Amino acid sequence: MSKLRIALILSTTRETRFADKPAAWLMDVAAERDDLELEILDLRDFDLPFFEAPASDLWMPASDPKVIAWQEKLAEYDGYVFLTAEYNHSIPGELKNALDQAYMPFVRKPMAAFGYGSIGGARAVEHLRGIVVELQMVPVRSGVNLGASDFFKVHPLGANGPMSDVDGVLRPSATAMLDDLAWWATALKPAREATAAAS
Repeated sequence: MSKLRIALILSTTRETRFADKPAAWLMDVAAERDDLELEILDLRDFDLPFFEAPASDLWMPASDPKVIAWQEKLAEYDGYVFLTAEYNHSIPGELKNALDQAYMPFVRKPMAAFGYGSIGGARAVEHLRGIVVELQMVPVRSGVNLGASDFFKVHPLGANGPMSDVDGVLRPSATAMLDDLAWWATALKPAREATAAAS
């Protein structure tokens, strides 16, 4: 059986973002597995406009080439991990915009979140989970939260140490998250295919 394809969506585009550091760590953790392949999907690479379509692609096809490229790329994956910072108790605006630009590629696929910030991005992740339910994704229970003193061990505003300094704390959560994603992706993929064949 081929490996499941899971997108690791980098949810901020700021030049000074922290996301690349935990993303590289999670890619290394996922590379040790034989059931899934994690691939980085960076919002910087899509230059999405603000959502201004008459309706989402649930109701009509997109017309903007940049939006179509985003939707087509999302459709390639069996599930998603959203790596998100917390901005003012919620997700970054560019992530919300990217979610608004697609609907159909997300339907009945599992998602998980890796939040980071002073309290581990927990409030952003809770907001995100409500959004993805509306997009008919399946949020898995397990996720990763990098917060408090562990966050400042590896963030440039703190000690700026390597991610290996917090590996022992984060790895059990990362393993549980990827286990959940693999289980749900394996269960949902044939169900989606059966539904598509029937229609």
